[in-house]
Amino acid sequence: MSAIQFNNTLEINQIAQAIKAVGAFRTVFVEGDMGSGKTSILNMLAAMLPTHIPVYLDATTKDLGDLMVPMFDKIDDTGIVRYALNEELGFHHKKPVILMIDEYGKANPAVKNGLLRVALERKIGEKSLPEGSVVFMTSNLGAEGVGDLLLPHQRNRIVRVRMRKASSPEWIENFARPNGIHPAMIGWVKETPQVGESFTDVDMRMGDTARVSAQEFNMKLDELNPYIFHPKAKWRTEFFTWRSGEAASDILWAYERGEFARVTLTQLLIGTIGERATRDMQAYIALADDLPKMIDIRNDPMNAKLPVGAAAQVMVVDKALATLEYAWVGNWMQYMNRLPREVQGLFVNTARKTNYNKRDVVTSCKEFGDWCLANGWLYIKDQ
Repeated sequence: MSAIQFNNTLEINQIAQAIKAVGAFRTVFVEGDMGSGKTSILNMLAAMLPTHIPVYLDATTKDLGDLMVPMFDKIDDTGIVRYALNEELGFHHKKPVILMIDEYGKANPAVKNGLLRVALERKIGEKSLPEGSVVFMTSNLGAEGVGDLLLPHQRNRIVRVRMRKASSPEWIENFARPNGIHPAMIGWVKETPQVGESFTDVDMRMGDTARVSAQEFNMKLDELNPYIFHPKAKWRTEFFTWRSGEAASDILWAYERGEFARVTLTQLLIGTIGERATRDMQAYIALADDLPKMIDIRNDPMNAKLPVGAAAQVMVVDKALATLEYAWVGNWMQYMNRLPREVQGLFVNTARKTNYNKRDVVTSCKEFGDWCLANGWLYIKDQ
């Protein structure tokens, strides 16, 4: 797939808004880095369009016969063939859908052609998607070398946009804290911003490498960014993406629940985000191990130990954001008042965000409202 010949990119929220605006009559094709969150656009659109039904089609798992199959019928006495459509296309719904055709660039060539009328006209054969339905496609960057390819007549039917990979601060602010990513992962990502780079950013920093040997290139790449995927770094069989970072967070939470030993944790992380990222994260895992236990905060908020140092204070807030339950939000607010004011502000700012997955749990607590009033924070609960 040819590279887009300009430097402008859009971040994920801009792309979701664009699809919402034009997706009922034009198909936006989203190209982006591996593991950068393209698939989550479907959930974002579902929140924006609550009367639509989200529909996911994995184009890589389909052959042409998986899109529709013939069924025999009659019109009067004349035998005909109609076509039964795959349920995953969403044509059977009686209300508008949001159809995401995932990994379109990697699909079987016949499947790509078979979906072109869906992209251009919202139709297959005699069947049309419900009026108002939104269609969009996703795929990896062609330069990643993982098999994404579109022919000119296919490209001419779609609107191609390049999705910018979220930076480390954006990922923390917009995804990690609102969705309960493990505090050790958040802490490490905050101090390791290069994990938010695209390999194309690294290439720009490397400059002209046309005359550089493979060994020199590898050394320079390891110096600039030893964590992420690069199509020329064939030895990096495991690497850090936002997707593998979320997977590593799940492993960290399992370790914290006592489900396996530290040596197992290390090997699982190496197999998820790579050896270098795992090694560099060890200090944050140790720091997380030494945080006050949530059960101590819940049972005795005024005497539970306080974390020492700014990094540990932020991590205990991140841990609370991920694990709070309504029954002890009040206890947490008592404990939180013992922390520095800027750390308290971090908690409250995150808890008020509409995308925070425990927002209603926290903001419906009287102690949270009392804190906002006492500290001059305007907070109006949604009606």
